[in-house]
Amino acid sequence: MNPGREHHEAQRAVLRARHTASQARMTAATRAYRKTLVREMFAQPVRDYAYRCIGRPISLLRAGHLASLDELGLDQLRDSGFEVTVLTVDEDGPRFAGPAGTDGRAAGDKTVLGDLRAVPMPPRSFDIVHCALLLDRISHVELVLDRFIAALRPGGLLLLHIRDRDCAAGFLDRIAPQWVRRALWARLNPGQPGPFRAIYEPAGSDRGIRAYTQLRGLVISHRETSRTSAAGSGRAGQAVSAVRGLIPRLTRGRLTDAHDEVLYVIRKPEDRFARVV
Repeated sequence: MNPGREHHEAQRAVLRARHTASQARMTAATRAYRKTLVREMFAQPVRDYAYRCIGRPISLLRAGHLASLDELGLDQLRDSGFEVTVLTVDEDGPRFAGPAGTDGRAAGDKTVLGDLRAVPMPPRSFDIVHCALLLDRISHVELVLDRFIAALRPGGLLLLHIRDRDCAAGFLDRIAPQWVRRALWARLNPGQPGPFRAIYEPAGSDRGIRAYTQLRGLVISHRETSRTSAAGSGRAGQAVSAVRGLIPRLTRGRLTDAHDEVLYVIRKPEDRFARVV
């Protein structure tokens, strides 16, 4: 054997082993990080539902590309042997979405470009609908919600994450001129897509969602509020926080600064004869 060739082959083997080990470390670090993004409020009902459907695939509709699937814990379900298929519908296109596998999506998941008010949604074809941070920037909210509910199977889950119009942050977003919103967004959310339209229909508020579920005979299994802080720092973030703190006083408590986002786990009734739409 040629000693030089043997040495070269050994070096190549070492490099391949190092590369493999590096890839394994990166994969493990990515999985560990994505586990920190899991929101148990959503992930636990999704797991419970999946175990009720053992033996068949779980079909999930994601409304909007900005809704990260990491919070649903789909990786853990797939690692446990469950088959989960995801259909994403968004009129803005995939330019805001990362590559498959970076936000809880698998390579076989599909994307449809279209308006949620018109894109085909076969009735009773999805087990779960996930709609996050979308209802504040679309019109005809009740129509969209009706289409979500019609597309859910009996007993299915509607996971909503909304920005509440009836709070200090929502009020500021609604009344601020577009040039102000653009300037603040650039300072507080550098590199992030936005700002999007600030429509904030009453039907998409916390009060509107609760009234909608009562009218349609739906069950809110869990509701949670959260208060987000400005992503950026400096004077712009301090100014926004200060104004948000003043609004409850100026409105005598009508608009709160205790929260700006609300999350819901909503269940469609099992009874196939129940009138929910």
